[in-house]
Amino acid sequence: MSNTPPRTRMTALQRRSQLIGVGRGLFAVRGLDGTTIEEIAACAGVSKPVIYEHFGSKEGLYTEVVDCEFHILLDSISAALAEEAKPRVLVERAALALLTYIEDRTEGFRILMRDAPPSQPEGAFSTLLSHVTARVEHILSDEFSRRGFSGEDGAMYAQMLVGMVAMTGQWWQDSRQPDKHTVAAHLVNLAWNGLTGLKKDPELRSEA
Repeated sequence: MSNTPPRTRMTALQRRSQLIGVGRGLFAVRGLDGTTIEEIAACAGVSKPVIYEHFGSKEGLYTEVVDCEFHILLDSISAALAEEAKPRVLVERAALALLTYIEDRTEGFRILMRDAPPSQPEGAFSTLLSHVTARVEHILSDEFSRRGFSGEDGAMYAQMLVGMVAMTGQWWQDSRQPDKHTVAAHLVNLAWNGLTGLKKDPELRSEA
């Protein structure tokens, strides 16, 4: 008589979550086209029909993974920008939110940077940056007005600022040096002071 305890059957929600996790790991390494439905099924310990039952197709699973990561990152950055603070501190918090997401969910970030899912043909990361840029433009509008910039100028500078942070995040996902707080401090140092006003040893004001 076997002493092995009986396997506990997953609920539909647990199975769906498991498949999303397995898919995330494979898609991050191989991309959508490089991953087969057979590999996903084998890694999850299920048959292919189980995946079809939950997601309809490999593309359906991929879309679910992308949507999940998209909202996790967007919610994190939105939360960082939602609190009352001076514009500079909000930019610091947003930069840290992106870098923390990259640190905690590297696989998710790699996926957002790769193939566009059918639901977002323009690219998930591009869509996310558009959302964030609109929010940054709104937050910095008073600062731009105080400095004599027009609304059109403000929109352009918001694009530049978000693009700079995003590109730095892409670089940092592989480098991881220096630490995220130092990277964020230098990002805001450049964004806020400009090349002619750079400080040698910038610090985050929000970390004080």
